[in-house]
Amino acid sequence: MMPSCATASHTSRPDLLSSVGNRFITPAKIHHYRSKCDLNRRGFAMKGIVAAGASVIPSSLVAEPVQGLERLPFKAEGYNFWTWRGHKIHYVQQGEGFPIVLIHGFGASAFHWRYNIPELAKKYKVYAVDLLGFGWSDKALIEYDALVWRDQIEDFLKEIVKEPAILVGNSLGGFTALVSASGLPEQVVGVALLNSAGQFGNAKAETTESEETVLQKFILNPLKTVFQRVVLGFLFWQAKQPARVKSVLKSVYINASNVDDYLVESITRPADDPNAGEVYYRLMTRFMSNQTKYTLDSVLSKLSCPLLLVWGDLDPWVGPAKAIRIKEFYPNTSIVNLQAGHCPHDEVPELANKALLDWLSTLPSASTVHTV
Repeated sequence: MMPSCATASHTSRPDLLSSVGNRFITPAKIHHYRSKCDLNRRGFAMKGIVAAGASVIPSSLVAEPVQGLERLPFKAEGYNFWTWRGHKIHYVQQGEGFPIVLIHGFGASAFHWRYNIPELAKKYKVYAVDLLGFGWSDKALIEYDALVWRDQIEDFLKEIVKEPAILVGNSLGGFTALVSASGLPEQVVGVALLNSAGQFGNAKAETTESEETVLQKFILNPLKTVFQRVVLGFLFWQAKQPARVKSVLKSVYINASNVDDYLVESITRPADDPNAGEVYYRLMTRFMSNQTKYTLDSVLSKLSCPLLLVWGDLDPWVGPAKAIRIKEFYPNTSIVNLQAGHCPHDEVPELANKALLDWLSTLPSASTVHTV
């Protein structure tokens, strides 16, 4: 979801899905990546608000369903709302059965799962929640931190879902799912990541980063703060332009056919919220500068449930090497590799749905898990 690097070459949508299994499946076409494409914060500030969250709030524009897949109906008023810590949180709920909670990426919303919710809901009870600051959820003026969204998901599981569940997340939502699962081993019985955010680290790097952040905090002067606001204000304005939105989306959707007017229009709406610009500023200057405090290795070391990686191997931001490293660090991992970009669930939803359903069928059914 972050850096500006060479765009992967466009390929046609694959006809077959690599089988789910505890092994790395080599895709039909190999794409090589450079290390500079791994979650660069500077690039994220330029493009992240647009590309990472492909559909923030869907519009009423009409688009044909992908290869006949049912699409979640648009409701201008939203679906369901839950009050959390005094803030309004939006979520979608469909189906019956074992609960699955879908968590979107940076800048996105529950509607980024537009082609996944109806299909998964045929066998499971599906929830898709808008993280605080995104989608129909309140644009709260708080100090954003990875733990804020962790707390939100943990409370959502306890207060709304109320029984053991599977967490599924894309990009930032993937890392949020991991952090939440590591703290609730009794309630989260499986995690699926689609091109997850997060990075591996070490204690020395974290200490240095922390010291630098404290130093910067105390030497910042009003002039620098004003300069930051001007620059980020321009970037936020730029991110709202339809031409810019379409260009960035096409750089991360290898199959650009799903970059439709419905998707582009959906991204321009959340910026109308009076607090949207301030939320963006706080995310860029606070949350992004502190992201190295929480590393994949520290979170995975606390995880105790099965893990699935559904990876778009042609993602110009987070390549397949990251999935391999996660598997090496956490052996209880299955990998499905798809020839897709950063958001495989929306780019090749029929394949992502199959990967998820195949994996879910191998996990304990709802009837074998006691309600909390």
